[in-house]
Amino acid sequence: MAPPGTSGLRWSPWNLLLIVPLLWLVTPIFNRTGPELFGMPFYYWFQFLGIVVGVLSTSIVYFKTREKPTTTAPGEPLDVDELDEGAGR
Repeated sequence: MAPPGTSGLRWSPWNLLLIVPLLWLVTPIFNRTGPELFGMPFYYWFQFLGIVVGVLSTSIVYFKTREKPTTTAPGEPLDVDELDEGAGR
């Protein structure tokens, strides 16, 4: 059972790694044509590289934080009838 006064949110310094894919979208970084890689302009191969960086950073954060337990909201769990959206109609 979760200690009183805690929420279901959790924080880890690994979450800061998720800023890297967001910084990848800053337009002045990739708003140019050179250098080319295998005949592809910079914009295109930089976007493909961004996909790899995004997947890697998301995977690292997932694997480093998946073992931390989550806490549930305090209180009694709701009954199925209370959770049913059509119960009050």
